[in-house]
This record gives sequence, C-alpha cells and structure tokens, in this order.
Amino acid sequence: MTLPWILLFLPLVVAAANQLALRKTGLAPLVSTASAVATFIIALVLLKQTGTTAFPWATIGDFSVEIGIKLDKLSTGMMIVVTGIGMLVHIFSLAYMKEDEAKARYFTGLSLFMFSMTGIVLANNFIMTFIFWELVGLSSYLLIGHWYQKDSAADAAKKAFLANRVGDFGFMIGILMLWGITGALSFDAMAEGVKTFQGANPAIFAGVLSTALLCVFCGAVGKSAQLPLHVWLPDAMEGPTPVSALIHAATMVAAGVYMLFRVQLSLDLDHEVLAGLFSSQVIAWVGGITSLAAALMATQQDDIKKILAYSTLSQLGYMVMAVGLVSGEAGMFHLFTHAWFKALLFLGSGAIIYACHHEQDIWKMGGLLKKMPITGITFAIGTAALIAVPFVTSGFYSKEEILGAAYHGNKALFGIAVFVAFLTTFYMTRAYVVTFLGKPRDEHGAGHAHEVGPLMFVPLLILAGMAIGSAFLTAPLNAIDPRHGGHEHAEGHYIILGASIASLVLGLAAGFVLYNGKDKDPVSIPLFKNRFYIDGIYDNFIVRYFQDAFAAIIAFFDELLINGLLVGGLSRAAESTGNIFRKVQSGSLQGYAFAFGLGVILVVYFTAF
Repeated sequence: MTLPWILLFLPLVVAAANQLALRKTGLAPLVSTASAVATFIIALVLLKQTGTTAFPWATIGDFSVEIGIKLDKLSTGMMIVVTGIGMLVHIFSLAYMKEDEAKARYFTGLSLFMFSMTGIVLANNFIMTFIFWELVGLSSYLLIGHWYQKDSAADAAKKAFLANRVGDFGFMIGILMLWGITGALSFDAMAEGVKTFQGANPAIFAGVLSTALLCVFCGAVGKSAQLPLHVWLPDAMEGPTPVSALIHAATMVAAGVYMLFRVQLSLDLDHEVLAGLFSSQVIAWVGGITSLAAALMATQQDDIKKILAYSTLSQLGYMVMAVGLVSGEAGMFHLFTHAWFKALLFLGSGAIIYACHHEQDIWKMGGLLKKMPITGITFAIGTAALIAVPFVTSGFYSKEEILGAAYHGNKALFGIAVFVAFLTTFYMTRAYVVTFLGKPRDEHGAGHAHEVGPLMFVPLLILAGMAIGSAFLTAPLNAIDPRHGGHEHAEGHYIILGASIASLVLGLAAGFVLYNGKDKDPVSIPLFKNRFYIDGIYDNFIVRYFQDAFAAIIAFFDELLINGLLVGGLSRAAESTGNIFRKVQSGSLQGYAFAFGLGVILVVYFTAF
C-alpha cells in the first residue's frame, strides 16, 4: 500500500520544492505538471483496488486519531476525476500562464490544491477529512486571489474564504454530533455505532441523526455553493480560467457532494430509513431550489465565465438533490460525467478569453467559430453534453438518472428538474450563438482572434472525447454508475425521456430564435441579471454591519483595552518605574552614600522588628 501514500504526498512535496527551491529557476511549472501526470498514472494503477491502511497519529487515553487511506469504488473513481482533470489543467496552464510573472506561485498553488483534494478523497476518517477540507479552502483562496493586485480578485478570494468558513462551522458541529452518535470517527466503524444508537434510542434517533446530518450538510452548502452560501462561486471567476476549470467546475465544488455520499454509505442505513429523515427532504429541496435559482440567473449573464459559473451552481444543485432523494449513485454518476464536460467548457472559455485579448463579454465576441474552429467545435461538444443531447453525450445518461430519481422520489422536484433542463439548454444556446455565430462585434478582440496552440487545444480535444464517452467508461474507470447495479426506471421511463427531449427542443428553439443575429440582448430581466439581489442584501445588511459596526467595536476594544491598558499600560508602567530608579543613578557619590545608608537602616528595621 505504498502507492496510495505517494499519490497523496507527491503534490505536497512538489509544492514545497517549488516554493523553497525552484521558485526562481523557471522549473516550477514543469515539475508541477510532471507530478500531475504521475499522480494520474498512479490513480490508474490503483483502479479496482480496495482496502484501508492507517497508522496512529495522536492518542489520548482511549481516544485515538489516525491518518489513513481508504480505497474503494467511490474513492478510486473520484481520483480519476481529480488527477485526470488536474493533469489537463496543468498542461493547459503551461500556455495560458506562460507570460504571467508569478507563474511559479500559481503552479505551487495548483500542487497544494491537488494535495488537499486528494486528501479529502482518500481520507478514511472525519478528522482527516476536515483537515484537508480546510486546506482546500486555503488553496482555493490562494488561487482565486492569484492576481491579488486587482481589488476584485482580492475581494473574491476573501469572499470565498469567509463563505466557506460559515459552512465549515456547521460541518464541524455535525462531525462532533456524529461522533457522539456513533462513537467513531472512522468511516468504516460508523455503521455499527449508528445501529447501536438506533436500537438504544428509537424515539429520538431520527431527530438527532437528522440534526447531525444537516450540520454536516452545512459544509457541503459552503463547498458546493448551495443557497444561501452560493454567492462566492460566481465572484471566484476573478481567478485564472484554468483555476475555474479545476476548482470551481470539477473538483473542489464537487467535494461537498462526494462527502455527503461518503457519509450516507458509511451509515449503511436502509433506503427507507434515510428517505424518511427530515434532513433528506431539506437536502433535496435546497438542491432543487439552488438548481432553479442558478439557472434563472445564468439566463441574463453576459460574462462567459459567469454563465458557466451559474451553470455549475445549477448542476451541483442537481447532484445535491439526488443525494437528498437517497439516490447518491445518480448524483455521483452526474458528478463524474459533469466534471469532464464542464472542465472542457471552462478551458474552452479560457481559450476564447486568451484569443480575444482577455475579453469576457459575449456581446463583444461573435464569429469565433470560423476563427477558432477547434475551440468552437469542442465547445459545441461540451455544450451538447451539458444540455444532454440524447444518446450521444454523457450528460444525457447521468441527467436521466437524476430525473428518474426525482420522478420516483418527489414529483414537485421532478417538475423543477425538467424546467431547469429547459433553462440550461436555453442559456447555453444563447451563449454559443452569441459567442461563435454571426460576425465579430469588436475588432480589437474577436476581430483579431485566432486558434490557440496545441498546449491548449489538445486538452480540449481529450475532454471533448470524455464529454461524449465518459458515461460509457464508468465501468473501466471504476466510477459510480447506478446502471451497473441493474437499476432502471421502468415506471415512467417514457415520461422522463419525453420530458427531457421536450425541454431540449424547446430550449434550443427559444435560444436560437431570440439570439441569432442579435447585437444586444433582446431580453432584460433585472431580477435575474442582478442575481435576485442576494449579493446586495449580504453587502448592505451583513458585510457592512461587520465592517462598520462590529469592526468598530473590535477596534475600540483593541485600542482602549489591549493597546491602551494592557500592552501600552504595561509598557508605560515599566517606563515610569525605570524613570524613578534612573534618578537615583545620578553619578553623585553623596546620593549613592545616602541611598546605601537608607537601605541599611531599612534592613535593620525590618529584621530587628
């Protein structure tokens, strides 16, 4: 079991080497990319392997914390996503970031993120998961704020970090509650503990477990950007586009879904018991509402990266909804297929932005299909997978599983999911028509655009292949796929398929008719464009409160109590005492003789009486 430990710690070693030794040599990008290739190869070797290896880290009485690695179908399949997309993002970044003065720091951040994400996937216990969970937040902060000279990038990094801390506080409480319920922090030992608690406390079992799971879900709300903590993800597009592809489309934001399903598997409760928990209903509805709200917001965005960001929010809502409906296999299947085609779309947008001299407004593009045929075709393939073109794209198969879970689990959520499928087709058709068809609207950007080089378009071609074929590769790549267990939605199959195809056709027609040949947006819905004003509410009633009122209180106590009385007071007292004794050190022999005599008298007085 040496290879799993190499897989885990190789990116950390590379990050340390880059920062301490290779930062000024120009080798950091190549070393980080080589390590990403190596980790992908190791992940392929570990496919189909199972088992747990661990060693004690800290022991206090009967309580012990381990550092351990768990290999099973869930973790080894997820590692293919993390290392595979990580490798392609590293290769793409060699060209995208070649002119960046801080590319060594950028690649160091990528390696640190790969270490952190690998730790979440391979962890065999909650303590290790939480440690790497926080490291992912740190590395995300560093990468989002890579161009920290821009106020918008620095603010976005802080926003992401703080929003995740809110969710992580609940996550920590949930971990402690599950520890109290099961008596275990190891995933392998939780099932026995929860069954013991259920047998001993049947009256309160459902309520206590639901509370614990909702607290754990808070962590997923932060990491997977669900309402109401979704606000950080669109702003995080201020980071370099390859970062968006790696962290905010394929891996980090999927960590919440992965963690929720890992907990469900570890509890090993019957489907009926889990489905009957209040927490499952809350999780399903949060996912469904997030999916709908994000899709509505995406219809009015003009920044190509923000369109994809809200699309990611919407698809994550799909996955969370599936987990809440106790169909985590469907959610993980969609996570697996979505990662490839969403990474393709983000890297494709990066190629477009690079070719258009860092222009991101789709209304200043146009006609790019002729100028960038490889990027245009691969972007079309990614779009087809996202809107779930039937039978030929991977997104179709995984989306059908989620629609099937919703149809059998909650008809209202099924209706929401079908409407979201329509909206997804509509806004992606809008984005593609405005960006790639017609004529260039800006001569400086789109007018002078040209196809990117092989370091950029080769990853696009590979991801395009996965966007079509990943649903057929789940068995050899050990990815979770509900179809492998003989699971089929026999009841309502034609209703689900018909609703899916109808939403696709209507979305394509509406998007093409409304936006083909247009030079400005014919539709204006300020509520969607301004993101339901949620960001404004946070800024005016929460951020401003903390910045103005709470920060002023803290500053007052800092200046008056800490600096004024404690630190400053002690220093002034020491200075005053020193000044008193300094006057005695006058250099006068008479003064010294007087002090000596006075001292003798005091000694005699206190010792004699």
